[in-house]
Amino acid sequence: MEVKTVYFENVKDDNTIETFKLAEERLRVLGIKKLVLASTTGSTAKRAMYFFKDKGVQLIVIPHQYDFNRKENAFPKELVKTLKENGHEVHFGTMLFHTDKLYSSNVPMIIANFLRRFCEGVKVCYEIVLMASDACLLTNGEKVIAVAGTGKGSDTALVMQAASTRNLEKLRVNEIICKPLNSYELQK
Repeated sequence: MEVKTVYFENVKDDNTIETFKLAEERLRVLGIKKLVLASTTGSTAKRAMYFFKDKGVQLIVIPHQYDFNRKENAFPKELVKTLKENGHEVHFGTMLFHTDKLYSSNVPMIIANFLRRFCEGVKVCYEIVLMASDACLLTNGEKVIAVAGTGKGSDTALVMQAASTRNLEKLRVNEIICKPLNSYELQK
């Protein structure tokens, strides 16, 4: 089996549309109907809503949890309403890998730091699929495409088999569609 993987040389917001195009191709080829998307301010979610309009794709948008780094969530409440009116889901849940000392454990941060060795977007893809599964928006084993990024916009897309945090060992990455080539060096 041979499948194309794209590596972005630069971490930049311009990678978002290319990431969407690459994800769309794999959605179509694999017959996947759900795309799990990280979006902090709603900008990426809005772009995805228009990009995937009338393409038979349901977005499951995962913004930052409430009370994360600011008093008010950056994701607009009006956009939540608009996304839901267009058949998409929005879930504000606990960001598992950003919860220091969760239940007196540093395991979430160890997992997060390990996944960041691939890139920030890979870590976020794992996190958002787990969060969507915990919210009963995905079923264990369901194939989805997860899209996330490094900083602003999207630059990482993975074909994944969903699992909840209760079944963490069943979470799988089937394909790397795209990611930054060397995001650590680019973030220095």
